[in-house]
Amino acid sequence: MLARWEKRLSTQGQPTDGWLLLATASLLIIGWVMVTSASSEIATSLTGNPYYFSIRHGVLVVFSVLVGLFALRIPLERWRAWGPSLLLVGVVLLIAVLFIGREVNGSKRWIPLGIANVQASEVAKLCLIVYFADYLQRYLPEVRRDWGAFLRPFVVLGVYVVLLIFEPDYGAIVVIGGCMMGMLLMSGAPLWRFGLVTILVVAAAGFLAVAEPYRLERITSFANPWADQYASGYQLTQALIAFGRGHWLGLGLGNSVQKLFYLPEAHTDFVFAVLAEELGLIGAVSVVCLFALLIFRGIRIGRKAELRGWAFSAYLCYGISLVFGAQAFINIAVSTGMLPTKGLTLPLLSYGGSSLVVSCVMVAMLLRVDAELRAKMRASRVARQAKQSEQGER
Repeated sequence: MLARWEKRLSTQGQPTDGWLLLATASLLIIGWVMVTSASSEIATSLTGNPYYFSIRHGVLVVFSVLVGLFALRIPLERWRAWGPSLLLVGVVLLIAVLFIGREVNGSKRWIPLGIANVQASEVAKLCLIVYFADYLQRYLPEVRRDWGAFLRPFVVLGVYVVLLIFEPDYGAIVVIGGCMMGMLLMSGAPLWRFGLVTILVVAAAGFLAVAEPYRLERITSFANPWADQYASGYQLTQALIAFGRGHWLGLGLGNSVQKLFYLPEAHTDFVFAVLAEELGLIGAVSVVCLFALLIFRGIRIGRKAELRGWAFSAYLCYGISLVFGAQAFINIAVSTGMLPTKGLTLPLLSYGGSSLVVSCVMVAMLLRVDAELRAKMRASRVARQAKQSEQGER
C-alpha cells in the first residue's frame, strides 16, 4: 500500500517517503486521540466542555499540517540562504520572551500573540539547526581540522544557552546542546575533542544542578520519589502508578484513573503515562517504534544526501532526527522515572501549538530533502537513458 501511494504521488511530481509519512501521521492521530482522552476531565472542570482541549488540539494539528505543506514547497537552497537570518530570529525571540513573555509555573517561555502563545525555544531550536547545517556545509574541512572552526559553534550555542537559562528552560538546553554535539560528531570531527568538550559540559551541568535548591531537590526526589511522594515526588509517583495500572493491554481508551486530577500535566508533558495506562505496554512500545521509524527514515535520508555531497541537506536531516530522538527520549524517560522531571513535550503527540507546528515543519524539511534527492536521481536516470538511446542510434 505504501509503495502504491508513493508511486501515485511520484507520478504527480511529488516524490515522498511513505514510511516517514506513515510514522508522522500515526503519531499525530494517536496524539489527538490521547489528548482528547487525557484532557477530558480537566477540560470539564475548567470550561464545562470535555472536548475543549481536544477541539483546540485538532485545530492545531490541521494548522500545523498546513504550515508543513507550505514549508514543503520551500527549496532547500532558500533555507540555506536564510541560515544567518534565522539565527538572529532565534536570538531575538529568546530575548523578547524575557521581557514580554507570559510566566507560567515560574518560567517565561511563551510570547503572547493574542489568540495564541509562541514558545520561543521551539522556534529557536529550528533556527539553530538550519544555521548550523549551513555552517557545516561552509566550513566542514576546517571543522575536522582546526580547533577554531570546531569551537565557533559553541560560542553561538553558548548565547542560546545563557538566554534559555534566564527563562529558565533546561530541557531545551539539553535537547539543543545534544543536537549540536551530535551534528558535530556526525560531521567527522575528531573524537578526542569531544572528550574534552564533554568533560566541560558535564562539569557545567553539575554546577547548574546544584546551584539552585529546587534543582537539587528534583534530582534527589527523582532518585527516590516514594520517599516524599506527596510533595517533590508526587508527579513522578503518579506517572509510575499509571504505568503500573496499564499492564500489557491497558485499561482501555478513556479509562485512565490517573487523569482524574491525580497526574498533573496529563495531556501535555505526561501524556505518555496516560497512553501507557490506557493502551498498556503494547501501545507504549508501538509509539516508541513509531518514533524510531521516524528517526531512522530521517537519518537514512540524510545519509543519502551526504553520499551525493549535499552537506547542508545531510546535516539538516541529522539535526532534525537528533532533536526528535532527544526530545522523545527525554520525555519518555522523565515519565518512566529514568530522568529528573523536565517540562518537555513529546513531539507530534503532546498538547501544544508551538511544538506541533515546529515538528511538522521539520518533517516537511525531511520530505523536501527526500523529494529533491529523488528528483535529482530521476533526472540523472533520464539523462543516462537518453544518452544510451543516442549512442544506440549511432
